[in-house]
Amino acid sequence: MKKIAIVTLIILLIDQWSKFYIKTHFHLGESIPVMGQDWFRLTFVENPGMAYGLHFGGLIGKYFLVLMRIALIGGMVYLFSQWIKQGRTTNYLLIPMAMIFAGAIGNLIDGMFYGMIFDSGTVYDESIGRWIDYGGISEVSWGNGYSHFMKGCVVDMLHFPLVDWHVPESWPLIGGKHIEFFKYIFNVADSAITIGAALLILFKKKAFPNGLDF
Repeated sequence: MKKIAIVTLIILLIDQWSKFYIKTHFHLGESIPVMGQDWFRLTFVENPGMAYGLHFGGLIGKYFLVLMRIALIGGMVYLFSQWIKQGRTTNYLLIPMAMIFAGAIGNLIDGMFYGMIFDSGTVYDESIGRWIDYGGISEVSWGNGYSHFMKGCVVDMLHFPLVDWHVPESWPLIGGKHIEFFKYIFNVADSAITIGAALLILFKKKAFPNGLDF
């Protein structure tokens, strides 16, 4: 259990520190290159939904995702307890699962509490059925936030536009189009989930030597 706690705590601290820093130092939509490199940027966006900017269903969809994250975290706590009882303590299993666990908690914190922690943020306007951006830089305002419990948005900032190209107008069919890869903006929690899942797939036989028996 100690390994799980250490990995989870380290990822959560880095994730929440980076989000608090971006939220309180960047304007929404602001983007700066890291060490002068345009292929790695800090770009501040707020995401009401899933990882990598995906969302659906307005507030109902948001509540559903929060409940799904809670169910995932509860399920993982149960699995951890069962595996430890069974003596399944290999790092190939516990560390990637701890990374996924930490990532789920990190984004859950944003969605559940950021609306109460910060004085400004992206809010859902039910009259027009869409999320509304805001101006300025946010400040921490414990208990006097811009929204309510479960109405906060996830803070994303890691942006790797490895290809950012405007196709010349003279090119047939695709002339004038903007091509960007990788266009998604994400955070440390998203990265932990993705890397953890990739490690489980990569080392599946070592993580699950007896197969996927839960």
